[in-house]
This record gives sequence, C-alpha cells and structure tokens, in this order.
Amino acid sequence: MEGGEEREVEKRSQLPAAMDGGCGAMTATVSAMDVEKTAGGDEEEVSPIEQVRLTVPTTDNPTLPVWTFRMWFIGILSCSLMSFLNQFFSYRTEPLIITQISIQVASLPVGHFLARVLPAAKFRLPGFGDRQFSLNPGPFNMKEHVLISIFANAGYAFGNGPAYGVGIVNIIRAFYKRTISFTAGWILIITTQVLGYGWAGLMRKYVVEPAHMWWPTTLVQVSLFRALHEKEDRRMTRAKFFVIALACSFAWYAVPGYLFSTVTSMSWVCWVFSKSVTAQQLGSGMHGLGLGAFTLDWTVVSSFLFSPLVCPFFAIANVFIGYAFTVYIITPVAYWGLNLYNAQTFPIFSSNLFTSTGQPYDITSIVNDKFEIDMEAYEKHGRINLSVFFAVTYGLGFATIASTITHVALFYGREIYDRFRASYNGKPDIHTKLMRKYEDIPGWWFHLLLVLTIVVSLILCTVLKDEIQLPWWGLLFACGMAFFFTLPISIISATTNQTPGLNIITEYVIGLILPGKPIANVCFKVYGYMSMSQAVSFLADFKLGHYMKIPPRSMFLVQFIGTIIAGTINLAVAWWLLGSITNICQSDLLPENSPWTCPSDRVFFDASVIWGLVGPRRIFGPLGNYAALNWFFAVGALGPIIVWIFHRLFPSQTWIPLINLPVLFGATAYMPPATALNYTAWVTVGTVFNFFVFRYRKKWWERYNYILSAALDAGVAFMGVLLYFTLNLENTSLNWWGTGGEHCDLATCPTAKGVRVDGCPVF
Repeated sequence: MEGGEEREVEKRSQLPAAMDGGCGAMTATVSAMDVEKTAGGDEEEVSPIEQVRLTVPTTDNPTLPVWTFRMWFIGILSCSLMSFLNQFFSYRTEPLIITQISIQVASLPVGHFLARVLPAAKFRLPGFGDRQFSLNPGPFNMKEHVLISIFANAGYAFGNGPAYGVGIVNIIRAFYKRTISFTAGWILIITTQVLGYGWAGLMRKYVVEPAHMWWPTTLVQVSLFRALHEKEDRRMTRAKFFVIALACSFAWYAVPGYLFSTVTSMSWVCWVFSKSVTAQQLGSGMHGLGLGAFTLDWTVVSSFLFSPLVCPFFAIANVFIGYAFTVYIITPVAYWGLNLYNAQTFPIFSSNLFTSTGQPYDITSIVNDKFEIDMEAYEKHGRINLSVFFAVTYGLGFATIASTITHVALFYGREIYDRFRASYNGKPDIHTKLMRKYEDIPGWWFHLLLVLTIVVSLILCTVLKDEIQLPWWGLLFACGMAFFFTLPISIISATTNQTPGLNIITEYVIGLILPGKPIANVCFKVYGYMSMSQAVSFLADFKLGHYMKIPPRSMFLVQFIGTIIAGTINLAVAWWLLGSITNICQSDLLPENSPWTCPSDRVFFDASVIWGLVGPRRIFGPLGNYAALNWFFAVGALGPIIVWIFHRLFPSQTWIPLINLPVLFGATAYMPPATALNYTAWVTVGTVFNFFVFRYRKKWWERYNYILSAALDAGVAFMGVLLYFTLNLENTSLNWWGTGGEHCDLATCPTAKGVRVDGCPVF
C-alpha cells in the first residue's frame, strides 16, 4: 500500500460502536483502507449497517487452519484459567473480574510462541485415511485467535460471570448451613448453562444471519482482533508493553493484597473524625457514601463494573449521573431528611437483613426442617427490614425494568420493527454470502440438545426434588418464560445494544406462586432468566464468528465444550473453598479484614430470602414494609414517555433524547455488593483514560489502552492466587495499622435514638 504500513496506521479513524458488560458502549477502531474497499463496492455486496461496513473486513481466507493443536491447547488452558480465577476471586470482598479481552490480548504472544517452537512435521492418525496433521500448520492466525477467545469467554459464562447456578450451592452451604450433593449441583449448573444453546439455536436464523441484526458488541472484538494482528515495526510493541505492565501489576498487588491492605480503601474523613458516626457514614468507601475515600488497589477499580479502560467517557458519564443522584441526593434525603422506613435504625449502606430493632436478622431460625419458612418463628422475629439504600436500589430495579421496555418501544420500536422486517425481505450481505462456504450447524443439533437438557432437568426436579425444591411444572414454566423473552430481548440487543434484565420479574412471579421455598425461587430464576441471558450471549458470539468467518460447527463445539469445562471447574473451586475456609461468607464470624466475605453471594442469599423464603407479599406486598416501592414500576414506565414527548415538542434540542432513563435508573444496579468506592474509583480512572488520554493522547490510547487493561487484570490475578497458596493457606498474616482495613468501624452503626448495636455508641 502506498506510504507503507506505518502510514496506514496513521490514517485510522474512530467510530462509536457499542459494547455491553456494564459499559454501554466502546470505541471501535476502523481501518481507512477498509472504508475505501467497501465504499465503492456493489451496494448489494456490503452490509446495510454503516458501522459494520467500516469495521468488518469483506474478505475471507477459507484455507486458514482452525482446528489446530494451538487452538485446543491455548483455548482449554484459557477457559480453565478464566473459570478458576473468576470463581476463586468471586468470594473475595473485592472480586477480580478476568474478562475475554484479557485473554484475547494475553493469548496472542503465546500463540506466536507456539508457532515458533512446535514441530512442523506432518503425521497421520488412525481412522482419518490419508489426511495429514501437524502440530504447527503455519503462522498463528486470526481465526485460531477468535476461537481461543470464544473458548476463554466460556470460562466467564460468555460475559455473565461464573456459572450462576454455583450461587445456589454457595447459599445452601455457606448461608443456610444445609447440604446439597455434588451430583445435584453439577447437573443444576450444567443444565442451566447449556439450556441457553437450545434457545439460541431456535433464534439463530432470525438474529445472527440477517444483516440488520448487527450486534454492536461484536464490533469492538472485531476491531481489537484486527489491531492485534497488524504487523508492528517499532520498539515498544504491544506484546512488550503487555509484559511490562503485567510485571508491574503483579509486583504492586503484593502491597494491597498482603503487606499494606489498608490502601484498598483509605478514607481521611474516618481518620480525622474517628468518633463520629455521621462523618464515617459520609466518608467510608466500603460502608458509606465514600466522600473523600480513595484506593490504590486495581481490584477495587475493576470489581463489579469491569475495567473502566474499556468503557467510553459518555457511558461513564451516564453511570456517574445516575450514581451521584442515587447516592448523594436520594440516599441522604431518605436517611437524614425523611428517616424513610425508620432508616436511622439501620446502617445507611448495607445488604444485610435486620429486625425492627436494628439487629441482624437470624435467617436460619425461621427455616424449618423442610427447608421452608417457619411461620411461627417468623411471627416471633417480626418483619424483615432493609437498609434504606438497599430498599431504594430495589425500587430503582423496578423502575429500570419498566423504563427499559417503554424507552426501547418509544425510541427504538420503529427501528427494531423495520430491521426485523428487513431480516426477512432484505438480501444477504457479503458476510452472509461468505459464510455459505462453510457447513452450517444442523438444526437437529440444537433441538436434540434442548430436549436432552430439559429431560435431564426434569429428572433433577423429580428424583432430586428435595435438594432443589423446584417442581417439574415450575421448570417448564421457567423454560416457557425463557423461550418467550429470548427473541425480543435478542432483537433489542442485536439492534440497540440494550439488554433488559428480567431477573427481578422471574423472582417476583415465582415468589408469588411458591412463597416460602427459597431454593425453588433461585432455581426458577436460573432456569428462566439466566438461560435466556446465556442464549443472548451465545448469539452475540455466533455473530462474532459470522463477522470473522469462523466455521459455524467449530463455533458450536468450542462454545459447548468450553461451557462444560467452565461449569465443572466453577463447581469444583466452589466445593473446595466452601470446605477449606472456615466460616467463609460469614463476615461476622471471619477474622478481622478477612477477604472471604462473598459480597455477591450475600446479595444472592438476601434475594432468596426476600423473594423465596419470606416472599414478595410479606416484603413488597400488603404484609410487608415496602409496598410503596411498587410505585417505581409506574415511575419507570412513565419517565421515558415524558422524555419522548419533550423530544417531539422540541426536536431541535438534541440533548433531550440523550436522557437515557434505563441507564440512569440502573446505574447503581451493582450496589450492593458494589460500594461507593468501587463507583468513584471506576469513574475517576475511566475519565482519565477515556476522556483526557483519549482526547489528548489518542495514538497511545489506540495502541495500548486495551493492552493495559488486560495486563492489570492478569497481574493482579496471578499475584492474588500466589498469595493465597503461599501465605493464606498457611494462615500467615501481618497485623499492624496498615492491615487494619479502612478504619471506619462506626460507618455501619445506626443513628436512631436508643438503638443498641454491639460496638456502636447509643444516641
């Protein structure tokens, strides 16, 4: 190309392309050469979506080897590492999230290394005739890299975290102090993970092959793959930068991870006002509003919300506005101004459940021998109470569900309808034509897998019904909900990049039908909501394979095998930690500043109590304290209508349609277990890199931003595991001021008059 490859890099332009995963959107890097190649082509040969035309190459090399030893070795290793590390760190107070992008970057130098050292000699295998194989069929190529990333992504349940069903095992053993067999746990996890394949197979022709179903999330992956596989002729290559940043991250995490753990959360407000409950409620980053708190620990920055380095500034700004409104306006007014729901009787920020006197609610005392609610004990202990922040977040969750439906219908309804019609009437684009060179996945693969999964699940619900409580008709009802919602949710995700969360709806519905059965509630949620969520994630990966011209059967097998491996490792790690760490997840029984507090499982447990054991009628209904929160459904439904009306009345005001109420209402969806410090640190770091660095050092950002994110994740993960196996297992610890935690002990205290809580002053 004229001017050489260096000039080609300098000609690169930027276009916004959305990416899910808590970020809302990312920036896709586009080659100007591709713009020239597609802009002048036959209109019928290119994608009708401009972002796709600018990002996805319109060429393919079907001779590239895909089923290579390198792909299987690195893929299985990556999947195993991802599933192990993400499950391992999910129990910690600040869970570390290893994402697909980390493996996508880290696996590249490993692939090139194997391409250099593996023997290229060819050999034959019995049963394959004259077909020859080689451990090293040539240079490490992009298609191998894509499959490795898909393999690895299975280790994080395709963006949904460790297998959701593991949470059921965790709460049964760690919180309810009951037992569940390994067999029942494994079947539950595998069936809930695999069930999504069936729904994905039924919907694939509607939301993967049509050009108008463009899945914005995949464009970032496409652009990053292309950037990583460009030839580099400079001193600081991406691989070298990755190794240096990983080494620095690895070395530094010894400080917050062991030597000086107080740097995880530092609050000067707590240090100055060491005897003031109100000041510590304001200043604590872990148990308060986080004013003045800061951190030097990457796990705090990237926990729950994923790495801020891969989120654009406008998405960060949207989240910050919603977060600030909830934490710094609604919460103080509700707590100090209105004393809403007797808020001052409880901590200002907590996911725990309380009695009316501010004491922790002893949940196990209201569970009978049948693992159901003991109504006599419940009447004795009284109604369950929530911290005001926890209650508000449930209300905002109701508003988020309703506003998402209304917002998408008003602002994207016509677009979705037109694109869905175009998926039937539109001509296939160049990508669909190129994919026809490969053997498609037979429909009976999906149908058989769906039937087998449902049959095995029914056996689980009948033979082992005492362990999971869910009746067979409950399973079929959950499958019906998943089937009903998968297509519309997939269309919304494929065209608008918004994926409505239906977990609260599933909990609410089954809680009304089967009150008093906590495990039945969470099992219904996993089979209903998570199987649909898995299906959407599978479809997004199928679209990535569609754009990268990966043989469909290869995609299917890699996804399926990766899911089985990941689910098995998730359960094995959970079983190991639950049996080896005394009082894991019991923050009141653990040693001071123990990291094994299980914040996500604590919220999952509380949800099982609220929606399952006690039931929504006794919490959010006429028999509970929080019936008024149901009005948030109406607020959420009406809010986008008001915004839409103003947009129609004042079309010249371009800022009005930028008001995205689902994003604003759902900004604090991760709180709890996420804390104020998680959000402020995430917003701060994201603003530095995706506003200032992106604006003023764009070339550096383009080359190294994603690499830095992956290196920070990987370095912390490796050091965290090393510290656990070398020090934590031997109960070796330091005990000085620098390992004493945040030093905001009074932040969890109530401020109501006369309330007595251990360790707190009485007002």
